[in-house]
Amino acid sequence: MERTADGDDESLAETFWAVAARLRRQARESLEPWDVTPSQSRALGVLARHGLVRPGTLAEHLHIAPRSATEVVDDLQARGLVERRPDPADRRATLVALTDEGTRISAAIRAARRVEADRFFGHLAPADREQFTRILRTLLD
Repeated sequence: MERTADGDDESLAETFWAVAARLRRQARESLEPWDVTPSQSRALGVLARHGLVRPGTLAEHLHIAPRSATEVVDDLQARGLVERRPDPADRRATLVALTDEGTRISAAIRAARRVEADRFFGHLAPADREQFTRILRTLLD
C-alpha cells in the first residue's frame, strides 16, 4: 500500500475505490467508439442476456428507477439500438428488444470489455485472479 502525505498507509477501502474509479474511467473510454453511456451499455447487456423484457424488468436488472429506464430506452430507441414491441400477454404493456444493430453493438462492447479486463487484470498471476474473483464474489453475497 502507498503512504499518504501524512505517512499513514492507505486504507483497503481507499485503495479499492481508487481501483474502482480507474475501472469506471476505462469503461467510459472503452465505450467511446459507439457513443454509448455506461447506463446504455448495461441496458444493452441485459437485453442481450434476457431477450425481450418489460421496461420495469429492465429497471430492476439495472437497479434504477423505472423512469430512468424509460429514458435509457428512449435514448437507445432514438439511436436504432432497441425497439418497443407490444406484449402479446398484455396489450397494455410494452416489451423492449434489441434491434440487429443493437445486437451488433452489444457484442462489440462485450468484446471490447473483455480486452480491457484482460489488459487491466492481465498482470495478475492466474491464481491471484482466481482468488480476487472469489473475494469479490464473497463481498457481493
